Amino acid sequence: MLEIKPLTAAAFAPYGDVIEISDRIQPMGINYGYTERFHDLADIDTNAQGGRPGVSIFRSKPLPTPINIRIMERHPLSSQAFIPISDEPYLVVVAPAGDLDESRIEVFRAQPGQGVNYAPGTWHHFCLALNKSCNFVVIDRIGKGHNCDEVELSQPQTIVLPTAQHTRVATA
Repeated sequence: MLEIKPLTAAAFAPYGDVIEISDRIQPMGINYGYTERFHDLADIDTNAQGGRPGVSIFRSKPLPTPINIRIMERHPLSSQAFIPISDEPYLVVVAPAGDLDESRIEVFRAQPGQGVNYAPGTWHHFCLALNKSCNFVVIDRIGKGHNCDEVELSQPQTIVLPTAQHTRVATA
């Protein structure tokens, strides 16, 4: 069974960046004071072997529960950023770069407004929508060269979601 942890910049640092507005980022005022720019939130890396950044939209549909993780993937030539444009929580499943160590798979619960940027080589599962389909702006590498490795797990890893996990956390 995989334990779900809250997504924080510190906890996710070994895998990449959390893309969010937070107290740790001081915004810059631009556009005559009508816009706040939260600058340089992720290290986008797409240049290996002549790659370039591409912007796509992915739509993730909820899986039936309990969720069974069967496959992990990684992108050895680039980072891959997922920025939600749906106001829904979702799960992020990751493991450290290198040979996949199934005992080191971690699951994070992202709140609405939190995106992630997987560092090159970081093992991950596709983003897991919880309540309903979620749309993501994805920034990743477009170009030649093999940039997606998939590994089937030796046995499925199960994420059991308590009913409370499916609901949004109320904010004041």
